[in-house]
Amino acid sequence: MDKATGASRRRFLQLATTSAATALLGARPAAASGTGEVLQVWSCGGLAEAMVPANAAFEAAHGAKVVYTGAFAAALGKSLLGSATTDVFAGRVLDLAKKLRAEGKMAWFKPLCFTQYVLVTPRGNPAGIASVADLVRPGVKVVLAPEASPPGGAAALKILEKAGVLEAAKKNAVTMGSCVQRTMDDVIAGRGDVSVVELRLTRLPAFAGRVDIVPIDERLFPPPPMTFTVGVMQSAKNRELAEAYAAYLVSPEGQAHFERMGFVPAVSDKGRELVEKYGVRDV
Repeated sequence: MDKATGASRRRFLQLATTSAATALLGARPAAASGTGEVLQVWSCGGLAEAMVPANAAFEAAHGAKVVYTGAFAAALGKSLLGSATTDVFAGRVLDLAKKLRAEGKMAWFKPLCFTQYVLVTPRGNPAGIASVADLVRPGVKVVLAPEASPPGGAAALKILEKAGVLEAAKKNAVTMGSCVQRTMDDVIAGRGDVSVVELRLTRLPAFAGRVDIVPIDERLFPPPPMTFTVGVMQSAKNRELAEAYAAYLVSPEGQAHFERMGFVPAVSDKGRELVEKYGVRDV
């Protein structure tokens, strides 16, 4: 990992922690059972801003300690397919959950939530961006991050490709960066007119309320990075506690943390539609 990537990752975790603390201010802890158990939970980093407050609420209700690790899904998945173990894994990309099941590493999984992609512009939308098609207009300053860690930059490019505007939008690009959060900085500062990002980024404290959001036709969304699942691992030391935790994440109370941070909860009407659309079923 180079210094720039490491700095970006540290910044992400700082933002996620701040977001979690903000979300917890109004929470009312449930009675703890005082079990004193320790639960190991891993998730892809994109879920961190929702997972941290969810973990705190679960700890308050069950008296258990959640030891949480949020990192890149591909790296965690590779570790789990090897010799690494954890109790619960919330990962991105349905195929990863299916592979963990097929390899006998995961006992079962359920749909957790779905991401959403949007266009972001500086406040006031000075370039008058109304759709992806506007990224090819003469003079529009487009901000992209093709070298960002998967699926960040690649997903944005796939959306533009499906819309038939990728090459023209790239010609309008004033930045071709390596960090999706820096695209937000560029848009907020007015160095760019528009970028394609996940809605979750606009909910982070550093960015909330500082950009205008323009929806993208969901038919342009690339299927692989859309889905997040939660699964109990075969290596879970306390299967009952691990299953209680996973059940909490997919309960209305648990799902509220993900909705607050810009995800589509799997239990919502829209989420159930997406479960069917993407075939999010245990194998």
